[in-house]
Amino acid sequence: MTQITYKVEAFWDAEAEVWVATSEDIPGLVTETSTIDILTEKLRVMIPELLVLNQIVPHNYAGTINFELISHRQELIQVA
Repeated sequence: MTQITYKVEAFWDAEAEVWVATSEDIPGLVTETSTIDILTEKLRVMIPELLVLNQIVPHNYAGTINFELISHRQELIQVA
């Protein structure tokens, strides 16, 4: 199997105070959590499950899956 790096994009939703992650490479991937570390842990579980459910990898696949988490957070800083 050719090794592919699946791209996941995350952004900080300041209003909801959560990281929101989606991916064009992984159908059905939409999730949110309060920290980037928790998000990474969640993705480690969700990505393989979704790749199997979408028949991108076989259900009996044993090996590694690469993903790249691209995050963006923008804040406004008040200076006196």
